[in-house]
Amino acid sequence: MPKGVLNRRLSGVVLHPTSLPGPQYHGSFGAEAYNWLNWLQLAGFGVWQTLPLCPVADGSPYNSFSAFSGNPDFVDIGQLKALGFPEYKKDVASRLNQRAALTQAHLWLQEHPQHPIAAEFQAFLAQTDWLADASLFTVIKQQYSEHWLQWPAPLRNRDKAAIEAFQRQHANPIQLENFIQFLFHRQWLDLKRYANERNILVFGDLPIFVSGDSADVWAHRDLFKLHEDGTPEVVAGVPPDYFSATGQRWGNPIYHWPAHTGSGFSWWKQRLKHNLELYDAVRIDHFRGFVAYWEIPATEPTAINGHWVPSPGDELFKALLAETSELPLIAEDLGIITDDVIALRKRYGLPGMKILQFAFDSDGANPYLPHNHTRDTVIYTGTHDNNTTVGWYKHLPQPTRDRIHEYFSQPAEAMPWPLIKSALASPARWAMMPFQDLLELDEQHRMNTPGTTEGNWRWRFQWSQVDGGLADKMKALNHLYAR
Repeated sequence: MPKGVLNRRLSGVVLHPTSLPGPQYHGSFGAEAYNWLNWLQLAGFGVWQTLPLCPVADGSPYNSFSAFSGNPDFVDIGQLKALGFPEYKKDVASRLNQRAALTQAHLWLQEHPQHPIAAEFQAFLAQTDWLADASLFTVIKQQYSEHWLQWPAPLRNRDKAAIEAFQRQHANPIQLENFIQFLFHRQWLDLKRYANERNILVFGDLPIFVSGDSADVWAHRDLFKLHEDGTPEVVAGVPPDYFSATGQRWGNPIYHWPAHTGSGFSWWKQRLKHNLELYDAVRIDHFRGFVAYWEIPATEPTAINGHWVPSPGDELFKALLAETSELPLIAEDLGIITDDVIALRKRYGLPGMKILQFAFDSDGANPYLPHNHTRDTVIYTGTHDNNTTVGWYKHLPQPTRDRIHEYFSQPAEAMPWPLIKSALASPARWAMMPFQDLLELDEQHRMNTPGTTEGNWRWRFQWSQVDGGLADKMKALNHLYAR
């Protein structure tokens, strides 16, 4: 991992690999991912930001069956032939066919144990400490599609004899899952190496909480506030505010922090180590939860009757820092943030976040306005949860538009360029833009609309949408603003 990554004045683009073009169900780690990195280099960008790369339950990368596993859909079938596997000749545009290609490759490797990839695979198995639980969970989930709380009691409760019997009976499917994770990590680390060779940092995303229906909770029930039967005592969310009278009930189980402190935060150390192998820097979602989190009784249908509970964030980050020479972490500190959250962030030298789309709904003291930015910040035009800048501007009330026009002295350029240039000019260490903004796309192309379940996480671009002069334009702007 390159050192001092957060001290550089850089710009970058937010694009989840699902949004890449290509022949598979969604974007993968194939040729188009390398084309994408080539384009970033031509355009003078130094950072590629992704969303979490984990397997998804409902399309959302923030709702995963495993905090450690990679999404099998990202594995590029086209690279298998170059590794010596037989060519898969069917169309891989469907998940079913992609899965068939991976199964074919695994069967072939079992028949050719002297192939060099077999030794690599065995080394991966030996050094990957989270894999056994994750693959076992996945295969049990394939047999019993319900939440793990609905599994037969011996499997639900990890009865040793039942687990060993299941492992014997399903040895091949479990090994297939191990093989898929091997290919995922091999291909991703090759892609990351290619990025770093072109002076592009890879910026990942770490949700603070994990899904209740995950290998993490099933295998480590002592680390979460659960009843004896495994059901949650309390769940996570945020309190009522200006935007929601009932708050947000996310439903994730809450950490049993005494168990984490008692283990020296070993699970968190493992998680950080894993993420810093995958990325050069990591955004921590909902950073304020490391100071205090909103705890809601699991029986409550909304977040109204929750309350704030302190977290041992200082102890945690002290323990994490002891494991590595630096913490290349960016704190997602959006919303109403208290002084103790700011103090924790600054104590460990973590930049916070600012969003330009939030800057124009009040007066000149708005902390998101460019003249109020500080260096210990990553500035965004918008994030994956925001509308595109063109779509945002289109739906603004006229008084807010007037304030924007006055701030930018009646910009001659149409949106999104005033916000893009403002982000690049900001004193913030990094300036990040969703690719939709660079392509001047409207709200039909946004990635996610929070609070909705339909139509999210599906956006993909095509190279025909990328103007031939855009890379040169961005390279000139990055040079102009010393990015």
